[in-house]
Amino acid sequence: MKIGIISDSHDHLENIRKSTDVFRQRNVEFVLHLGDFISPNAIKAFKGIKLVAIFGNNDGDKFRLIKECKASGGEIKGDYYEFQQDSMKISCYHGTELEIRNALVNCGKYDVVISGHTHEYEDRTAGRTRVLNPGTAHGFGDKATIMVFDTVSGEAELIVI
Repeated sequence: MKIGIISDSHDHLENIRKSTDVFRQRNVEFVLHLGDFISPNAIKAFKGIKLVAIFGNNDGDKFRLIKECKASGGEIKGDYYEFQQDSMKISCYHGTELEIRNALVNCGKYDVVISGHTHEYEDRTAGRTRVLNPGTAHGFGDKATIMVFDTVSGEAELIVI
């Protein structure tokens, strides 16, 4: 299964729209947003895509974000989310507290740990755990990036938008 991964979009509506176009082109099953939408308007830009999300440290009115996500057919899972897909156990955490992220990576429980927050792309292996970070969809003066992760092949494609 292909999963679109995006983080730290920080209300950059143009880049969110570019990202959703890429995710549609790549036929992702759903999009995983790792936090820092900022406002509910950012969620509206995902309309027509199945969205599963967690909160980041800069998300404002969480109640309104949850409400908008639900109205758009998506779901915000809270500050943390774990799930299984194609025999992979996957952990999702924004990454605000480095110690928590490192504990998830090093505990040996997960095949994949996906986080954001740093605005820097990451694809590495720590022990038996794959560590992924799509970077920032906002870009912040540098390149804006997203990722598509294939849970069957294990391929993680970095995409500059």
